[in-house]
Formats: sequence, C-alpha cells, structure tokens
Amino acid sequence: MDLDRSGDTSLLMTADDPAPVLEENASGRSPFLLISDHYGRAIPRVLGDLGLAESELERHIAWDIGIAGVADALSRHLGAHLVAQRYSRLVIDCNRPPQAPTSIPRISESTIIPGNEALSREAAEARRRQVFDPYHRCIGEVIDRRLRDGIPTVLVALHSFTPVYANIARPWHVGTLYRRDSGLPSLLLKSFRAQTDLVVGDNEPYAVSEETDYTIPVHGEARGLLNCGIEIRQDLITEEAGQREWADRLANILADVEAQLRAQAALV
Repeated sequence: MDLDRSGDTSLLMTADDPAPVLEENASGRSPFLLISDHYGRAIPRVLGDLGLAESELERHIAWDIGIAGVADALSRHLGAHLVAQRYSRLVIDCNRPPQAPTSIPRISESTIIPGNEALSREAAEARRRQVFDPYHRCIGEVIDRRLRDGIPTVLVALHSFTPVYANIARPWHVGTLYRRDSGLPSLLLKSFRAQTDLVVGDNEPYAVSEETDYTIPVHGEARGLLNCGIEIRQDLITEEAGQREWADRLANILADVEAQLRAQAALV
C-alpha cells in the first residue's frame, strides 16, 4: 500500500490524471439523460492508493460495481447522453452534499480509509473543486443546453447495490429511488413489475434525501425535471453478460416508459 501525504495540497490533479467527467453520446436525442455518479474508481496519482490494498479498491466501497458496463450499453441502445464520474467515491462521493460527513469518508462500512484521515480543509476543498465541481457543472450545463434547445429531458441516475449489507440479504433485483417526483417512478415500477422474474424495490434499498443524495435533489428536483434513480443488484451485473442483459432490459423498459410519457404529453 502506498499512501502519499502529498495529497494535502491544492495541486490535486496533474496532466497524467484522467478528466473527472466522461460523456457518451453527447449529441443523443433521447429524452433520457443518464447519470452515473459512481461509474469509475480512478484515484489522482498524488493520492497514491489512499493507503488501501488493491483488493479494497475493487470492492463496492470504491465504486458501483458493474454499472459502467450497463450505462455504456444503455447509452448506445437508447442514443442517450451519458454523463459519468471517473473518480472513486473514496476520493469524494459525487452523490453526497460536500458538507455531508460521508462526502470524503474516513471509514466505509468497516474499512478505514487512511488517505482520508486528518485531511486538511484545503485538501478536502481541492477534491471538491477539481473532482466534484467539474462533474456537477457539466451536468448542469448539459441540462441548460437541452432546455435551451427544446430537448425533452428526463434524468435517470444509474447505481448498483450490494447483495448483502450488514449481514442482511437484500432480495431485490432492482429498485427505484425517488422523492418528490412520483410520476416517472410509478411508470418504472409498473414496467419492472410486469417482468415476473424480478423482485422490485420501491424506494429500496435506499430512499432519496437531501442529506444522503445530491444528483437527484439538485439536478432533477430543483430543475423541475422528471427524475428517478435506478439501482441494480451487483451480483447480477458483475460480469459483462449480465451488464449486457440488464442494458437490454432497461432499454426496453425505458422505451415503453417514453411511449407512455409521450402519450401523456409529459415530455416537454
């Protein structure tokens, strides 16, 4: 394990580090704007490996396992714009308010993150300014542009969740996450439940709140967009075959939802 204390510097990112934001199908005309807050697990070189073994950085504490493959394939299927975050949630969680204690976690489940302990205010601010801010600025600009160009916009945040948490098995294959917008989630729930092989969670395994979420409250609810989070259980999408299967499944479901929204004249 390599822990580089030079992480306590405002010069977090170098030319050798990838840009925090990944975009696919930026010219896509689908009404669905796909967002993936925990897509990648990159770490800026100056931070080393945050003091963790590689086996820890491959776990769900570092990213949403399997969601990158699903998001990429779904973006292609739908011709939908995808905006994704390349950096690990252990560097800074891009679906947490920056002031939340879990924004830069010192411990994730039972794993201590040495590189996040005793972090100076300046170092934390550098992570927010160079990783969190560009990502959310991009999402905001994409929404601004779509609204200006008259492109209907439905925000769908893609995530994955662990099969077991705190020694409790989670039965759901997929869940919808929402708070103020019940229109889109109700259509998704109906379409998911029509597939009799699925155990579907309604605001499971999590519910959206302003304390634990950022993307949906800020970019969905505050902008008045139809919005919903979709959570897929990680053991279903760990392998490429499962990722393709779920991308196909979601593409069919979202195409059906789009048809219903257009019939309701809800895409404006």
